Amino acid sequence: MNPTIELPPLQKKLAILLWAATPERPELCTMPFVYAAVAAAMDCEVELHFTGTSVRLLVEGVAAGIVPGGVTAKSIYGFMQEAAEQGARFLGCSMALHDHLAADEMKIAEFSGTAGAATFIMRSLDPEWRVMIF
Repeated sequence: MNPTIELPPLQKKLAILLWAATPERPELCTMPFVYAAVAAAMDCEVELHFTGTSVRLLVEGVAAGIVPGGVTAKSIYGFMQEAAEQGARFLGCSMALHDHLAADEMKIAEFSGTAGAATFIMRSLDPEWRVMIF
């Protein structure tokens, strides 16, 4: 007789922190949005937290002008749109936005609002959330 193994319930919340994935490092920018799109398509609640100079990806036109190369000619903004279409939320660190964006710069339509370090720390401490860092 085979014993039944009880699996824990699937966690349905994912917070992704971007800090090394910046416009200056386009080769690191694709995967956070691929993972976000896949998780959101699996009915997970997904938040992307932009910090440091990664907040520059939230400026209208910046990510659209970055094509990382490889097997696709899609821009980083194309990957961001796919994640947003699946329901991922884009949150910018208020301190980073202040430090790295000019007051007159427009943010992309997918920008959901601000969330600081405390929000991401709370996500990482909450047993209902999982976190990834890029």
